[in-house]
Amino acid sequence: MEFLLEHLLYLFLAVAAHAYLVVLRCIRHRYPQPPLPPGSFGWPILGETLVIQRLNRSGDPFAFVRQRRQRYNRDIFKTSLLGEKTVVLCGSEGNKLMFTGEKRLLLTWWPPSLKKLFGDAFFTAPYEKAIHTRKLITSFLNQELAIPEEFNVLLKGMFQLPIYFLGTRHYKAVKSAASLRRELIKVIESKRRSGTMNESLSEDLISHLMKGRDENGKMLSDEEIADNVILVMDAGHNTSSSTMMMLIKYLARMEIELQRRPREPLNKDDIQKMTYSWNVVDEVLRLTPPIQGNFRKAIVDFPYAGFSIPKDWKYESLDGSLCFQMK
Repeated sequence: MEFLLEHLLYLFLAVAAHAYLVVLRCIRHRYPQPPLPPGSFGWPILGETLVIQRLNRSGDPFAFVRQRRQRYNRDIFKTSLLGEKTVVLCGSEGNKLMFTGEKRLLLTWWPPSLKKLFGDAFFTAPYEKAIHTRKLITSFLNQELAIPEEFNVLLKGMFQLPIYFLGTRHYKAVKSAASLRRELIKVIESKRRSGTMNESLSEDLISHLMKGRDENGKMLSDEEIADNVILVMDAGHNTSSSTMMMLIKYLARMEIELQRRPREPLNKDDIQKMTYSWNVVDEVLRLTPPIQGNFRKAIVDFPYAGFSIPKDWKYESLDGSLCFQMK
């Protein structure tokens, strides 16, 4: 009797599972899901990471987006970057979704390669604060620590495949990040022993983080402080230098700009009133953003531009696509 009941239970579960699949298929047939975005995942594991890196080195970093918008869709395409299935959204609507869909459709996400480099750092440091704190940090760091060399190695390994193997850029970057972290922890311990963190004249980023507490009254660990310092150093490093370089490039191409009162000396008041020059800088940032894009992670399935973006897929909005006018 017990044997018969057990088999009847298995039969019931099988029939219930079959009925569930039939109902699910009928629902999907009646209310079909939008298709996945067009595009290609490239090679297994590698994806199209090497392709975008090659185009970046060639001097045309936005060729990757431009080519795929022409080939697949002007608003959206799929790819595989840094080992993750990624949906790339282009134009102003893509940026709008990134900022309005936070916590509702998307969550902030960063590649594993960056997490290994920056640890528990906050990825929300404002640009102005990043520039200011970088100056404060470099002003008191001992030059004998060889910070520039280690930092340059870290920068070269930021957006690489997370392959932790001897000789790869990611491996070297992780080692350099660990070395920077150790040196910064020495500075933190020195400031704590000397008590300079409580002096108003030494209110730099490290001192501020050493005294700061969260909503529960818990202080940051030395490792977390070091991670945040490395992060703001990175945030203020390439952004300003690349913007100035592209500014000079565009001014050299546009000779009409050279006719605006050439060789006229400037004083401090003039610089503060240079609205035209700041407008030029803003235009350079629009044409060639120092940061190519932002990462998010889809927390639910949702439609966009007639396509379906699956849950857990990564989302990237590329700032450089804003200036592409495709007809």
